[in-house]
Amino acid sequence: MTSELLHRIGTDIAKMTMTVALPNRLSTLILGCGVALALALGSSSPACAQVVVMVNGEPITNFDIEQRSKLLMLSTHKQPDRKDVINELIDEKVKLREGKKFSIDPSVSDVDQSYNAMAGRMRISPDALTKSLESQGIRPDTLKARIKTDMVWSNLIRGRYKESLQIGEKEVAAAAGEDEKSNTQGVEYKMQPIVLIVPRGSGPEVTEARKKEAEALRARIQSCTEANAFFKAMPNAAIRESVSKTSADIPPSLREILDGMQIGHLTPPEVTKQGVEMVVLCAREPTKVDTPKKKEIREKMFNEKYTAKSNSYLREARGAAMIEYPKSQ
Repeated sequence: MTSELLHRIGTDIAKMTMTVALPNRLSTLILGCGVALALALGSSSPACAQVVVMVNGEPITNFDIEQRSKLLMLSTHKQPDRKDVINELIDEKVKLREGKKFSIDPSVSDVDQSYNAMAGRMRISPDALTKSLESQGIRPDTLKARIKTDMVWSNLIRGRYKESLQIGEKEVAAAAGEDEKSNTQGVEYKMQPIVLIVPRGSGPEVTEARKKEAEALRARIQSCTEANAFFKAMPNAAIRESVSKTSADIPPSLREILDGMQIGHLTPPEVTKQGVEMVVLCAREPTKVDTPKKKEIREKMFNEKYTAKSNSYLREARGAAMIEYPKSQ
């Protein structure tokens, strides 16, 4: 397993909603032998039998803590504090319980779909993601549990506080230093993706030949009409339907390329798993839909409101939960 792949996994996990540990008065209770015995009989791992805390009657074990610690270490690259891990797992139980109150309970299929989507963002298969986790001693269910909690809590917060989470255009404009009459505009780009197909298993010389072919075509193609006629007739090539994107939706590096191009020309070739890809720029028009700056401000303002509502609700829900530690804890 390469360190690069593990880094990608850790980065994607780190992007997931991180729970803020909140202080709470926790009562102490000596657990009955029956609970520990049932856990021991139901698990092949001795660590699972050692209950550390009960949350509304549901156990959190040493094994749960060890697994979550490994997952957090993969994303943060440092050993997490045990108390922080326990608090995160407690919050998870509380969030899932709150979700069930409002019939928010993703199915196994829903969670698997999100797990597969995470693998897709890393450009690996779900099986490869599973093997990567297992190579670090992490069970796939540990990550899936985290994914499920994020799905539940995000839907719950967005649903309950939908109105108060809305960000008005005046708020965004004020934060961006604009007045209501500001003419600040974004740009809308109309583009058509093109791919020169490189068959799977081809050697690097084939890819290099297609790159040279793409560079030659850049000098030849002068319009979208010409691009459509040429690439639709070209063997082992494809031109897709046009797509429109605003400057707020495009990375700065690509915006710089598109802004410096003539309409009807092709972007520099890029090697992907499909082959050698380019984009033909068909139109570039001003738009008031959004600008990169305003999009960034809007997202920041939404995240601030979301975090405040999330923390307040979690504090309330945790205060009402029954959280019980064994006497030995």
